[in-house]
Amino acid sequence: YGTEWSEINLADAQDGYFNKEKAQAKFAEAKKELEAQGVTFPIHLDIPVDQTNKNAVSGMNSLKQTLETVLGSDHVVIDVQQLSTDDFGNVAFLAPNPAARDYDLNFDGWVGDYQDPSTYLDPFNAEDGFYLKIFGLDAKEDQELIKSLGLDTYTKLLKEADAENQDVAKRYEKYAEAQAWMIDNSLVMSAMSNGGTASVTKVTPFTRAYSLVGIKGDGNNYKYMRLQKDPVTKKQFDEAKAKWEAESKKAIEKSQKEFENHIK
Repeated sequence: YGTEWSEINLADAQDGYFNKEKAQAKFAEAKKELEAQGVTFPIHLDIPVDQTNKNAVSGMNSLKQTLETVLGSDHVVIDVQQLSTDDFGNVAFLAPNPAARDYDLNFDGWVGDYQDPSTYLDPFNAEDGFYLKIFGLDAKEDQELIKSLGLDTYTKLLKEADAENQDVAKRYEKYAEAQAWMIDNSLVMSAMSNGGTASVTKVTPFTRAYSLVGIKGDGNNYKYMRLQKDPVTKKQFDEAKAKWEAESKKAIEKSQKEFENHIK
């Protein structure tokens, strides 16, 4: 998949993806190809936003500033379309068909439903993925366009991964290939990550039920939760986290062994 993703820092609480120099170099290549096809600059890209959502408006304007500063507003102009709540719904969440999603960029996201890579990757499959309509594509009517984007190749990778249902490690490796394809082709790009904020709480660390996906991991789940008199300190949290991670590792190893014995 080339060298675009080499030397990326994947640590938490830092920007691991932004690279001005690589973006400009890649855009220079794209510009030559587009000019050869007769494309003129600047290219205008529409992105819709609900004008009553002030955080979203600020976010879209921040995106506009970043892209136009890095790539040059003489090359790319992001047109932030501030719409009423009803109009935004009609071209986004409530759009009756793919054709109604008449925009170039969209800010979207979701939480996984179950703990398997397929929950994040299947939505983009070219046959019945729900993200096709967000791309403005119809699985039956836009076959040629889907092929030109390579989504048929991506779907083949998904099917190969899903067919591996005996070895979890191999299954994850195959899904990693599909994910690499999706990242490398940039049909969807990471734009933000939650969780890196300070908080004040009296919930005893790691007493609440925990899950990486689904409703058991959100802030409205009170199962097993214990409260304490004083606010949690950083020292208490760090100690509790170290203990939890050690116990979690043992529990996962035990569960994996039991699973291996079960399938045999």
